Amino acid sequence: MTAFLKAIDGNADLPALMTELASQARAAARVLALAPPAQKDRALEAIERAIRANAAKILAANAEDVVEVKAGGATSAFIDRLTLTPARIDSMADGVATVRAIPDPVGTVTESWQRPNGMTIERVRVPLGVIGVIFESRPNVAADAGVLCLKSGNAVILRGGSDSFRSCRAIHECLTQGLREAGLPEAAITLVPTRDRAAVGLMLSGLNGGIDVIVPRGGKSLVARVEAEARVPVFAHLEGVNHVYVDASAKLDMAKSIVLNAKMRRTGVCGAAETLLVDRAGAATTLKPLVEMLLESGCEVRGDDAVQNIDVRVKPATDEDWDTEYLDAVIAARVVDGVDGAIAHVQNHGSRHTDAIVAEDAKAAEKFLNEVDSAIVLHNASTQFADGGEFGFGAEIGIATGKFHARGPVGAEQLTTFKYRVHGTGQTRP
Repeated sequence: MTAFLKAIDGNADLPALMTELASQARAAARVLALAPPAQKDRALEAIERAIRANAAKILAANAEDVVEVKAGGATSAFIDRLTLTPARIDSMADGVATVRAIPDPVGTVTESWQRPNGMTIERVRVPLGVIGVIFESRPNVAADAGVLCLKSGNAVILRGGSDSFRSCRAIHECLTQGLREAGLPEAAITLVPTRDRAAVGLMLSGLNGGIDVIVPRGGKSLVARVEAEARVPVFAHLEGVNHVYVDASAKLDMAKSIVLNAKMRRTGVCGAAETLLVDRAGAATTLKPLVEMLLESGCEVRGDDAVQNIDVRVKPATDEDWDTEYLDAVIAARVVDGVDGAIAHVQNHGSRHTDAIVAEDAKAAEKFLNEVDSAIVLHNASTQFADGGEFGFGAEIGIATGKFHARGPVGAEQLTTFKYRVHGTGQTRP
């Protein structure tokens, strides 16, 4: 394997080498699919130890990546997504521990029934095979995707962004160390060791059947390209145009806390709120405190006429603002006519990612949760909980907004499909 990686890094015949990489991953996937849970968990335990033991090395590699992107004029939001800290590395390792602790999904019988002829039919979870993950900026995705695929019995080919190249290699060394310690093939978690963008196109082609599913983690342009060019199924969301609707029945202190967290905790994550909707019936008491709070926290507010009248610092919102994922300290705000107006706005402008209602009125909350057609809907909680770790999955490989197979945070269970096992006693069909 080492010679192979050096060959790729040396700009050899990339298509042939990527095909070989996929072939090795396919062989590893067959081993993982049959690996007992205890062996996979030993690898995960070793990975967690390796990440903690090599934190200084990972941070040093990440610091070099950050220096490079700063020199290239990257935005503060991009730099935040790229930057690792001791706390973020601890969180990465904690996520590995959580993944190890969850039940192994492979082999789980989800349903069983007996037919009148005496045959028993079982629906059982099985791995997908080889998963290709293409991601930008966030190096922690290498660890999240690697361990989730391992837990679910899948091999994975990771193609990190050129901006996080050094960080990903340092993390990948920890992943392969864990595989070695558990006696599992290193090709089970493979990092494409080149910045050559041609590798992305090759992965999207499916590498002659070598990749079963593609998961993009990155900006709108990357995801749009993947969804347009991929020759294999895709788990993805195009963007996170997320809303917080504050109902007239909401408690003001709770609304302020949720809105501030949803927008400003981390502005560059896909779960950040991008639009604030305020019920007209409660605007007299809630709109001004919410807008002033956002402005004083350093957030630019772009609003409709009602919002602009609250504070001269509010900028006029354009039609484009209602459809924009800012990933920055900017929010669009408007007044709507109750929960029906909020639902209509989300239907017209949302991206089916994550939307929240703040309300004490149980009927309004139930209506919002039932009628907003998004992967994640929340009542009295921040949209920043749109995260596999917060769902108890340990980590996530991405957020899926499609409706086939997986939706919302994609964890280990969502990285399995199923097959039917049929037990007979000699039955033949008449």
